[in-house]
Formats: sequence, C-alpha cells, structure tokens
Amino acid sequence: MFGMIMVGALLLLIALAIAWAVLGVHALLLGRMPGHRLPRLVRQPRVWGAGALLMLVSWNQGSPTLLVIGIGLVALGHVMKPAR
Repeated sequence: MFGMIMVGALLLLIALAIAWAVLGVHALLLGRMPGHRLPRLVRQPRVWGAGALLMLVSWNQGSPTLLVIGIGLVALGHVMKPAR
C-alpha cells in the first residue's frame, strides 16, 4: 500500500514538472502565457518562462543557487512592468 502511494506521488511530481516545463517553454518562446488567468497574473512572460525553466534545471542538477535565481526570475516576471 505504501509503495503504491509513493509511486503515485512520484508520477504526480513528474506530471507537474512536465506541465511546468511546457508553461516555461511556451512563455519563453512565444512571449505570452496560455489560458485566461495566467496572462493577467504574469506581466513579463519571457522572464517568467526563463525562471521556470531554470527552476527545473536546478532540480535536475541539485543546485540550490540555480533554484533561488529561478524563483527570483519567476517573481520578477510577476511584478515587472511591461516595457513600452
């Protein structure tokens, strides 16, 4: 029973990482966020996407420095005013 729960949690974590990667690549390459709610929340999608991908790379490499930089870029993507 416990093993099945662990496998389910691992599969959920992998699915969330894939969804995060898809969102990051979409934002970085296209410069916009998909859906109805995300475009209102994220002001700089390219910065947000770079941060999201950097967070995934840090998880793969085991680097807390890259994780902190990625979190900072995601936060900046939310609060930076768009360039005019």
